[in-house]
Amino acid sequence: MTRIEKVLYTGKTHTSSGGRDGESRSTDGRLDIKLSSPGAAGTGTNPEQLFAAGWSACFIGAMGLAAAQRKIKLPADTAVDAEVDLGTTDGAYFLQARLNVSLPGVEHEVARALVDAAHQTCPYSKATRGNIGVEINLV
Repeated sequence: MTRIEKVLYTGKTHTSSGGRDGESRSTDGRLDIKLSSPGAAGTGTNPEQLFAAGWSACFIGAMGLAAAQRKIKLPADTAVDAEVDLGTTDGAYFLQARLNVSLPGVEHEVARALVDAAHQTCPYSKATRGNIGVEINLV
């Protein structure tokens, strides 16, 4: 396990009132959301959606770093559609994910190199590597 030498940021939240069917707030007040279980009638989001949003945003940042190192500018309409599945195997809960990456106008080989580099450097990709099934697709 790699240990962080210098902490750059710590996200802090407080979740209460039922976990997946409760509420979550950040200590700085920027996040204040209601939670609902996937497929439930509630009006809130769920942990899988939050994880997908965080990972896709981080992945775009990692692609931006990879592009800058290659002196390439990412297209303004770069996008990542993240899909995080919650499922079971033998009665135990697991996650799996797909990142569908769109880099319009970028040559396929260059796009694949950017995606591969981003997957090596993105902290979310590092955290999931070897722990859950992950597919990264160029779309």
